[in-house]
Amino acid sequence: MADREEMSRSFGTAAGAYEAGRPDYPLAAVEWMLEPARREGHALRVADVGAGTGKLTRVVVEAGGEAVAIDPDPAMLESLRAAVHGIPTFVGTAEGMPLRDASVDAVVLGQAWHWVDPDLGAAEAARVLRPGGALGLIWNIRDESVPWVAALTRAMHGSHAEQMLAGDGVRVGEPFGAPESRTWTWTRTMTREALLHMVASRSYIITATGDERARILDEVEALFDAHAQEEMIELPYVTHVYRAVRP
Repeated sequence: MADREEMSRSFGTAAGAYEAGRPDYPLAAVEWMLEPARREGHALRVADVGAGTGKLTRVVVEAGGEAVAIDPDPAMLESLRAAVHGIPTFVGTAEGMPLRDASVDAVVLGQAWHWVDPDLGAAEAARVLRPGGALGLIWNIRDESVPWVAALTRAMHGSHAEQMLAGDGVRVGEPFGAPESRTWTWTRTMTREALLHMVASRSYIITATGDERARILDEVEALFDAHAQEEMIELPYVTHVYRAVRP
């Protein structure tokens, strides 16, 4: 089994599956996350860190933000540039952003803070944020209160994010205080192909052996066949959102 570091850097090899299979974020959730950072009469400058293929970046733009995208993997940024045009992109991490001090109004991470050292990441976010700026964290998590969705997780294994949110929760280091949080519930209609892409984009699957990957995808197809209607399946999600303001 791959270690945590290998998993965290694995996504570039499956950038196409990530873009095709991962859900977008609810606009209302992203607007709530960015709300403390808005200043009347000023552009809202947002750094999307761990931006991947731009799933969160494009919603930040839809919410009125001027985004820059940062990711450790050049392959993911290449996919982002193809999907979201005109966005400056930089190779970097939450612990080391190639940005000037106090240069952005918000730092946001989608499906990414669980890979970050919460103390180093918070200190670096505080460095690049203006005073009063916001650190926003967001995750789309499948709603496992639905039995077939719980069976899906058992088939493909829980993620580090799911384990964190179900355990001690989200920790953000100084100088931020305890973050506010909200959740949004919604449902995504998916084809067989989209569901398989979603599963194939997960770090456990990317780093699994060929035999293990094939076994998991066979189980997922069986679940689709058992629960789909007219070759479509409804996958319920809970979006978990956190925000904290830089003093």
